[in-house]
Parts: sequence; C-alpha cells; structure tokens
Amino acid sequence: MTDPLKIHISGDASACALGADATAHAVMVEAEQRGVEIEVVRSGSRGMFWLEPLLEVVTATGRVGYGPIGAADVAGLFDADFGNGGAHALRVGRVEEIPFFKNQDRLSFARVGITDPLSVADYLAHDGFRGLDRALSISPAAIVVAVTESGLRGRGGAAFPTGRKWKTVQDTVAEQKYIVCNADEGDSGTFSDRLLMEGDPLCLIEGITIAGIAVGATQGYIYLRSEYPHAQRALNAAIANAYAEGYLGADVCGSGQHFDLEVRLGAGAYICGEETSMLDSLEGKRGQVRAKPPLPAIRGLFGQPTVINNVISFASVPIIMAKGATFYHDYGVGRSRGTLPIQLAGNLQHTGLVEKSFGVTLRELLYDYGGGSLSGRPLRAVQVGGPLGAYLPEAQFDTPLDYEAFAAIGAMLGHGGIIAFDDTVDMLEQARYAMEFCAIESCGKCTPCRIGSVRGIEVIDRIHHGIESDKNFALLNDLCQTMRGGSLCALGGLTPDPVRSALQYFPEDFAMPTSPVTA
Repeated sequence: MTDPLKIHISGDASACALGADATAHAVMVEAEQRGVEIEVVRSGSRGMFWLEPLLEVVTATGRVGYGPIGAADVAGLFDADFGNGGAHALRVGRVEEIPFFKNQDRLSFARVGITDPLSVADYLAHDGFRGLDRALSISPAAIVVAVTESGLRGRGGAAFPTGRKWKTVQDTVAEQKYIVCNADEGDSGTFSDRLLMEGDPLCLIEGITIAGIAVGATQGYIYLRSEYPHAQRALNAAIANAYAEGYLGADVCGSGQHFDLEVRLGAGAYICGEETSMLDSLEGKRGQVRAKPPLPAIRGLFGQPTVINNVISFASVPIIMAKGATFYHDYGVGRSRGTLPIQLAGNLQHTGLVEKSFGVTLRELLYDYGGGSLSGRPLRAVQVGGPLGAYLPEAQFDTPLDYEAFAAIGAMLGHGGIIAFDDTVDMLEQARYAMEFCAIESCGKCTPCRIGSVRGIEVIDRIHHGIESDKNFALLNDLCQTMRGGSLCALGGLTPDPVRSALQYFPEDFAMPTSPVTA
C-alpha cells in the first residue's frame, strides 16, 4: 500500500482571502473523483502573497510548489502529474530556491509553511521544544543571562532590551507574576505576528513558557486583536494540544514547574497596543494609558510584576535557548542583533514577509525582494514602522535596517512594516491621514493627543486650501512639537513624525518650494 499524496496548502488568513479554501476543497474533490488518495495539510503561509494560493506537494525528491493555484487550475494539476512534480505553467519548483525566499535568514519563521501548525509531533520533529528542554535544565538566572547576551530587543517597536526587562521582573519579589504577550498587531502594513500565530503557534507558546519559567510567573496571557479570528482558533487549538502533551499546566514536562496560558481578545482599539493600556483592557477596564512609573515590570497586570513582550520577541526565545546566545547574536549589526521579520506592503510587485538579519538596506528590500513598484512607476516614498512612522524619500533608501541608523535620520523601525508609494502619492494627504488616525484612535486621556490631532487636521486642511499658509505652517510645526513633548504615550508623541517628514522631504506637495520644518 502506497502512502497518500501529501499536499500543503496554506490555511493562513491572507491565503484564504486569496482563495486557498476553495483551492483545498477543489483538490479534495478532484482527488476523490480520480481515486487518488491524498492528505491535505493546511500549513502556514510561506509569506509570498503574489503566489497565494500556493500549493506544495511532497515528492520523492522534495517539496515542489505551484502557484497561484485557483480552484479552476486544480484539474490541470492532476493532468500534469503534479504529484511527481510534473511540468505546469504555474509550477514554481522548490520554494526554498525562489530568490525571494532563498536569501532570507529564517529563524523565528523557520517552521512556518513547513509544518502542521497544530501538531505537537510535527513541531517536535522540526526541533520544537528544544529551547524549553534546555531552559528546564538550567537555572532561571541562566535563562535571563542567555536572553540578555543574545542582544534580543523588543520587536514590538520600542526595541527595549528583552533580558533587562526579564531581569527586573525576576528580581522583583511578589507572590504572583504574569507573562503577557502583546498580540494586538494594529499597525497598517504589518502582519508578521499573525503569520507566526497562524503558522507556528507552538513556537509562541514555547517562548512564553520559557519566559514564565525564567521569572517565576505561573500565568500567561496572549492579548489578541479581535480582528484575527484565524489566529484565535489556531492559538486555542495549539494551547489545548500543548496541555494534552504536558507542555503547559501544573507540571511542565515533568519538571514540577507550573505555567498556565490562555488567549484574551481585545475590542479593536489601536491604543491597546500600548502596553499599559493593554493591561487596563486585560483587567476589564477601558483601555487607557497609565502614567509611568511604576513600570509594568514592577507593577503591571493586577498590580503584579509583569513581563510584556510582543509575539516576535517571544518567538525569538526558543532558538536562543536551543542554539545559544552567541548563535543568535552573530546575526545583525551594531546593537541590533538577530533577525527582523520585515513586512512588505503597498505598491510593490512582491509583497509578503522577509526575515533578514539587521543591516539589510531599504533599497535591497524594495527592489531585490519587493521587485520595485507594481505600477511600474518610480518609488517615491516609503513609510516604515506603521502609521506613526516617518515617510522616507528615495535619497534615504540606502539606510540599513538598524535601530540606531533609523533614529539618526529621525525614523523608526517599529514593528518592521514597510509600505511603498510610487510617484503619484499625495504627501499632504498622507500627512493629514496621520493626524486623522491619531484623532480616531486616541484614548482621550491627555490633551496634546486628544485635541492636538483634531487641530492638526484643521491646520493641514487650511494649508491645503492656501489659507494663510505661512502662519499655518508655523502653527503646525508648533503643534507637532507640543504633541511630541507633551503626550502621555507614543500615539500622540509619534504622530508628528509622518507629518514632519512629509513636510521635510516633500514640500512641493504642500505648495512650498522648500521645507517649512524647523528643528
């Protein structure tokens, strides 16, 4: 008896939006009609959205990809003997050899698109839980030292040293400590958290559990944005499987260590991506920013010491523990160590996820990976770091992805999202959008953010209509300084960045011959 034909089709939300469910159904129907025994695995996405729905078939010589495969293409695949890697117009060959994929540094995303996301056995077969095994064999202090020496910094945007945060919680005496994963991925053009949670949720579970063991926390929460139903289902199923196999619960892997984990849904507020606002939401309150100090590491969830990191930060921990701090630290440049999952979106031929070591330039990402603009027109600007990130002109495209290099040009890496615009973009409209976004998403607690963003829209509208331009440019500049210096959190404090960068680099869109921005 021969083994069934094994076929991988992504169950990721992006792939499903592009027709992956219909493709998977068509494959099963066609196989039944032809009497072909198959096994369809709904894996994560490889992160190449222009090829979705991507179908990969396991052959005697390895996995062979075909894409994008719509339901109408399925019969032709069977006719082409795709089970043996047969020739077809949509055959892309071995996915690992596609230049977009081949030249990446896949650490956190090593299993995404390869394994069954919910299978503990498959996870173990691909080096899963090796990091947890090592963490359980050493002292909590040694775990924190390894994370510190790896150079891992928060991947949610603030880039705070992860080991330092864990050490603070570890050293704070309390009867109860918590681990909170911030999975409220709300920045426009970002999707790495979702791809990881849907494609390799056990990696996230492993990383969070290691954090709990390191600092002495017995309860963890994944704060997930409500707009991610696919991720919610994947996480809950994976958590249940981890409990069933002894990787969560009262006796983790027979070690005597206790750690519980559950998913909590947000309610769609962007501000809850800010850590203290998220804590209020977890406690059942309206999400509003808390004044700091005290830091959440000392007084966080329910007033107890709390480790808060984002999805990619936690997902980086298993490989640090499994392969050592030096292995991870050897990737990257300067103080930016390891890899960053970069999300390419906007006007590009090839959009998707690229995991690369720090040091790759914007130009490499936009052209070597993104393939240049989809429209065929010149790329004029990119926004890096979500809706609060600066707009960068072509002259800045050779900037390496490095926290300090970006800070030096008044920009930030944020969550690693990159949105590209061609030369038809109206930068005045983009600046106005930043103020409008802040006005909509402000929690309302502080005046500079709550009122300043509304006034910012009004001032930009007056500039747009040519009303007392000189006075309104001066007013806008003053308003941006007030928001930056007076806002309680980064929402109001960073909103000036896209506005001022648009004014600085694209003054012609504001009917100004030179930049009106002052220091």
